[in-house]
Amino acid sequence: MINLEVPKKAKALVNQARQAATEVFRPISRKYDRAEHAYPSELDMLAALLDGLNTSGEGGAGAAGVRRKDNKNSGGNRNGGNLLTVLGTIELCWGDVALLLSMPRQGLGNAAIASVANDEQLERFGKVWAAMAITEPGCGSDSAAITTTATKDGDDYILNGEKIFVTSGERADAVVVWATLDKSKGRAAIKSFVVEKGTPGFEVVRLEHKLGIRASDTAVLRFDNCRVPAKNLLGSPEIDTKKGFAGVMQTFDNTRPLVAAMAIGVARAALEETRRLLEEAGVEVDYDKPALAQHAAAATFLQLEADYEAAYLTTLEAAWMADNRKPNSLQASIAKAKAGRTVVDITLKCVELAGTLGYTEESLLEKWARDSKILDIFEGTQQIQQLIVARRLLGKTSKELK
Repeated sequence: MINLEVPKKAKALVNQARQAATEVFRPISRKYDRAEHAYPSELDMLAALLDGLNTSGEGGAGAAGVRRKDNKNSGGNRNGGNLLTVLGTIELCWGDVALLLSMPRQGLGNAAIASVANDEQLERFGKVWAAMAITEPGCGSDSAAITTTATKDGDDYILNGEKIFVTSGERADAVVVWATLDKSKGRAAIKSFVVEKGTPGFEVVRLEHKLGIRASDTAVLRFDNCRVPAKNLLGSPEIDTKKGFAGVMQTFDNTRPLVAAMAIGVARAALEETRRLLEEAGVEVDYDKPALAQHAAAATFLQLEADYEAAYLTTLEAAWMADNRKPNSLQASIAKAKAGRTVVDITLKCVELAGTLGYTEESLLEKWARDSKILDIFEGTQQIQQLIVARRLLGKTSKELK
């Protein structure tokens, strides 16, 4: 097993995140799983702390993005914002992934703003709690099939369409909405807009009841002739068919490692709890013996731990590449695919290894098993990630390999 030392500059953040997960998230984890749609008010103070960490440059969890034009002259390799955020996210999701997703100003929309907004937009929206609205009733993982439209009208755009499964869609102060400027231009015409709550024509239709991450509100949003200032468009308004979808897709290069980090945190929580239960049952996991020479439960545990380690390392690589201004689309998809599949495998197998304790509410194992599935779905499903990886490795376009 490979064990990488946490960078010195990250140790304080990791320790603080673990303390928050232990003292804030874990004690209320079951409470808000049962009280779906109730806002966890206990998070307000913690959110203020993370705001301070992000402002100071020490990093936080969930809202980081790469300003790729920054630090051009920094030189060499460095452990920057993405790696810090990944490490903090792992620790907080060891506590509870749904509560992290419920944190004010730590949404995926914030990551999009941090990554692709210009300086003026960053000044306006940098402290706004922003959700991300991509998925539609007829459009899931294929983001290029978006039908929500944005029509230019003077100094504004008029948005029409419906978005589903929007995390923090009701609670957030604004939503980053993906819409097409011209359906005939395909992927290149997809742009993202910051739409603030209270904008006429913007309506929260309903909240969803879900299998897992129940503490996190998931909303259906409708845009009916919703007028948005043109200055709220993130990135260039030009439709560049040569550049294609790269502008808005850059967001995923930053958010997919974050979702992978969430999966890693949940997986580690399940492994640690299962190890404790195995030890109580007298089953010893021995790293000096071949797996097949040990108790069957110990052998299974070792296999799960190896998968966890692989997911962890791929996620660190994707974050490190982003921090060092290296294209990381391939590595981001590898990390998301590996971690998403691994956390589902680990949590379900841990429930199985724990027997009745794994299936009851006496332990959080059954909750982690429910929470884990969404981590293999949102930000691009397992199948979509594998397709992206195949295209990158084989040098194929989306038209050549579908």
